[in-house]
Amino acid sequence: MTETPLCRVRQPGPPTPVDGLDPPVSYDPSFDQVLAPGARLLSLYDQALWAEGPVWWAARETLVWSDIDGRRLFGFRPDGAVDVLIDPTAFMNGNALDGDRLIHCEHGRRCVSTSDGSGEPTILVSEYQGRRLNSPNDAAVAADGAIWFTDPTYGLQNPRQGCPGEPELDHRSVYRFDPGTGTLTRMADLEQPNGIGFAPDGRTLYVADSDLDRHEIIAFDVGADGALSNRRVFAVIQDGVPDGFAVDARAWVWTSSGAGVQVFSAAGEALGLIPTPHSCSNCTFGGADGRRLFITGEESLWAIDLAGQGAGG
Repeated sequence: MTETPLCRVRQPGPPTPVDGLDPPVSYDPSFDQVLAPGARLLSLYDQALWAEGPVWWAARETLVWSDIDGRRLFGFRPDGAVDVLIDPTAFMNGNALDGDRLIHCEHGRRCVSTSDGSGEPTILVSEYQGRRLNSPNDAAVAADGAIWFTDPTYGLQNPRQGCPGEPELDHRSVYRFDPGTGTLTRMADLEQPNGIGFAPDGRTLYVADSDLDRHEIIAFDVGADGALSNRRVFAVIQDGVPDGFAVDARAWVWTSSGAGVQVFSAAGEALGLIPTPHSCSNCTFGGADGRRLFITGEESLWAIDLAGQGAGG
C-alpha cells in the first residue's frame, strides 16, 4: 500500500547548501575515509517547528520524520519534494520501521503505535502494569521483531510537545514490547532515556540519557533471551546532550549534540564531528545506497553525503 500525502509543502527541487558553516572535523584517519570529498551540509526543509525521529523507508524511497510541535508526520522524497503524511499527530516523536509498517512514539497519547504512513495510527501499547506510560520518545526494532522504546517525561513537561500532567510511573525506563504476545517488559531505568539503537549484530544496545547532569550514552550487552547486562558508559557528550542517534554498519555511533553530529567508534573513541547551524535532535542513514546521513534539528531537515565503505547502517 502506498501512502496518500495530505498535502505537499515543498515542491521537487534541489537542496540548498548551508553556507557559513565549518566543514566536518576529523579526529581520526578512519573518519576521513567516510567523508565524501568536499561534502557540504544540505538543507532539505526548514519550515518545521521541532523536527525529530527520522527513519529511512527504503521500500518507498522516503525519509519519514516528525514535527513534534507542529503535530505533523513528513515524508521527504528523493526529488526534493516534502509531503505531509499524517496531520495532526498526537505529538509524535521517534519513528522506526518494522517491515513495511511504521512504529511511532507518541507524547500526546503516551503510547507506541503503528501505521502505514497515513490515517490515525493504531496503539500497540500505552500502559505498564496498569499505569499509563510517561511519553514514549524513541524506538528500535530488534532482529526478533521486538519493539524496544524509551519513556522519559519530556512530553509531560512541555505543553508544546505533549499534554502536561503528572507521571503515573515512578521510573523512566527502557522497555521491550513483544507484538506477538503483547508482553511489555521493563528492561532498564535511566534518568531520562532518549535515543535507542542496536549494534549491527544485535548484541549491544545503546541508550542516550539526556538528563542535564549526565548527558551520556549508555551501552548494554544483549543476551540471547533479550536480557540486558554489563551496563556501562559508552560516551559522554560535552556540548549539549545526546538526543537521537544512528548506529552504522561498523558499529560507529553517530549522535546528535549541541555542536552537530558527533561520531564515536565501537570502542567509544571520538572520531569526528559534522557541525550543524544549531543543536540537532536526531539522525539516520538512508538514500539509494545508504550513504546519505539525514539530520533533524529544530526547524530543519539536513543531509550530508558520505563516501566510505560501511558508512550506511
